[in-house]
Amino acid sequence: MIDLGPVLHLILRNLARHRLRNLLTGLGIAVAILAFGLLRTLVDSWYAGAEIGSAGRLICRNDISLTFPLPVSYAASLRHIEGVRGVSWANWFGGIYIDEHQFFPQFAVDAATYFKLYPEYHVPAEQLRAFQHDRQAVIVGRKTARDYGWKIGDQVPLRGTIYPGNWSFRIAGIYQGKDGQVDESQFILHWDYVNDTIKQVLPDFADKVGIFVIAIDHPDQAGAVAARIDAHFRNSLAATRTETQKAFQLGFVAMVDTILIALQTVAYVVILIIMAVLANTMVMSARERVREYSALRALGFSPNFISLLILGESMLLAGLGAVLGILFTFPAASLFHHATGHLFAIFRVTPWTLCLQLLAAVLVGLTAALLPILSMRRVRISEGLRAMT
Repeated sequence: MIDLGPVLHLILRNLARHRLRNLLTGLGIAVAILAFGLLRTLVDSWYAGAEIGSAGRLICRNDISLTFPLPVSYAASLRHIEGVRGVSWANWFGGIYIDEHQFFPQFAVDAATYFKLYPEYHVPAEQLRAFQHDRQAVIVGRKTARDYGWKIGDQVPLRGTIYPGNWSFRIAGIYQGKDGQVDESQFILHWDYVNDTIKQVLPDFADKVGIFVIAIDHPDQAGAVAARIDAHFRNSLAATRTETQKAFQLGFVAMVDTILIALQTVAYVVILIIMAVLANTMVMSARERVREYSALRALGFSPNFISLLILGESMLLAGLGAVLGILFTFPAASLFHHATGHLFAIFRVTPWTLCLQLLAAVLVGLTAALLPILSMRRVRISEGLRAMT
């Protein structure tokens, strides 16, 4: 049985021989693990909204495209379809706050019903009542309120893009999610207020909604209820397409699916590159120590002992780089999320990403040690002792 104490001592002494080379290799591993973690987090964040979509909610939109609205009068028919428990609606507002870079999602909703269908948005009762009784009032997510320093009673001016004009809204409430998976960046205003204003300037845009949000009695019947809804409006002026909230959000992800695949590919290429760098470092170290390894074998140490030295050095170097990379992943992710504003509703490093980072480090360490170990085991003791003389 091998005593690991002396082995560890030899490994540490070997690492200290070429400090600059090993330091640069370790930093390279750290940067690669950090980049891998950020790219994985970026990909996960695109899917995060779809993954948390409620199975008990359906989204109904125009069958042609989301850019084509539906008559608000459809709501009355939707409420009478079998399996439907509740109906609300929402429109994308698309206003500009200060400039185009100050982005946050804005939705004009039916104030009386919207929050009943989104119980994960927690709004104090008195704030919700204040919102419902003032058509110029809005409810904003905690994250957006924190980012802009808003508080209850503040006036927020927006410059309309889809709905022209200068708009001003009063913050009546701030919602927070039931957990860390809920989007806390939304700016929620009254559809009635927008609709009545638009009637005066763009009557053709009035009494239209972008989507209907539908609560159903039994999530396992989502497909059947969606089919009933679409069948009901099949011969109407605007046919519908109804799907689960998750499927609806995955439709947006599909628009950038090729980019996501490219990002995942780059993440794994980064690991392959750093694997080659570490392998080169280990091969150089092994060549420099051929004579020493041969001397150890001449003294009776087995090839397995020498292999353990090489493997331990490779794994320790990969492990130290991985720990450093993982530690810097969290502040790097936070800085990236801050820099991208509200592009990602949820941007956090998941436990699965951390596991993949550790697994990548282990794979790099093992693979980088393989070639020098095989080379060392092929060298005869006599040839090794004559080497580098």
